[in-house]
Amino acid sequence: MTEILDTNVLVRFLVGDIPKQKEQALQWFVEAENGKREIIVNALVIAETVFVLESFYKQRRLEIATVMEVFLSQRWLIVPERKAMLAALEFYRQNKHFVDCYLVAWSRTKHGGILTFDKKLEKFAHH
Repeated sequence: MTEILDTNVLVRFLVGDIPKQKEQALQWFVEAENGKREIIVNALVIAETVFVLESFYKQRRLEIATVMEVFLSQRWLIVPERKAMLAALEFYRQNKHFVDCYLVAWSRTKHGGILTFDKKLEKFAHH
């Protein structure tokens, strides 16, 4: 059975502030690594996780980008937009808003455009 990961599981795993939940998350990830579980990680969950780590847990962007890159690089996870997500984290390191980073990374990996009224995003997308 394929299951989609919720943000709270990823946050508990990364932060470890609720040990019992971190242990459960780790167990699920080990099961996925061993082929006993299929876990999908979508872009929305990554965006929300980045937001929570930065705003609530006050983690630095460099730390967040590094830990998220390691997580998203796990081949036993199903990450439909892995290439765009990893590219977004590179932009995120440059102190840009994560959603803007994702939009630019998506547009570049898909050779598409961005419809926006945001002048800063427009400038960022064309550099």
